[in-house]
Amino acid sequence: RDLTEAIGSRDHQGVVARVEAMAMSLIAFGGAAQFAAIGYVAAGVSWPVIALLTFLLNARHVLYSAALAPWFRGRPVVERAVAAHLLTDEAFALSIAHFRRVGRFDPIGYWYPAVVTTLIPWNVATIAGVLLGAAIVDPRSLGIDVIFPAAMGGLAVGLVTGRRELAAAVAGAVIAVATSLTVSATVGVIAGGIAGPFVGLLVPERSAEIAAPA
Repeated sequence: RDLTEAIGSRDHQGVVARVEAMAMSLIAFGGAAQFAAIGYVAAGVSWPVIALLTFLLNARHVLYSAALAPWFRGRPVVERAVAAHLLTDEAFALSIAHFRRVGRFDPIGYWYPAVVTTLIPWNVATIAGVLLGAAIVDPRSLGIDVIFPAAMGGLAVGLVTGRRELAAAVAGAVIAVATSLTVSATVGVIAGGIAGPFVGLLVPERSAEIAAPA
């Protein structure tokens, strides 16, 4: 009986853990913040500190929102609230490039990258991970940790349309790498994300729109 209860309790905990993992991907819906938060939880960091650090890590979304706000002007509040929840690096990069290209707000230009190419695959992959992840002995052996840097690098290239963007991207990368090597990766991401745009603003306005070299 004791053994049966122990097995039942373990199975229950496993189900709860799977539900929590899927709920986090749906409710939090922020890749970098999720990974960081899990690391902080495993390290025993207090919840207020976890909330503060993940907020700082995702503070770049304030800049994303400011850039998208003019395109969403006049849209219903509910639509803007849902769009804000689904805002990711990928959704921002693809939608802002599309809006600039067509010169107007285009619903499919935001909801397609936000839902079809990000929300659905991310949550489907989460379900697959919680169900099948235990079968992978050492995930690092697959080399999948290169996916995030590669994806962010590809998105950044598409957003570099002028000298200000180029200066911000280069400065942000240099500062982030240097800080990551000397302090920590989390602090590096925050430092690069905050300092990079300020460096870009140092580029004189008269030359800000000049196309960046290929």
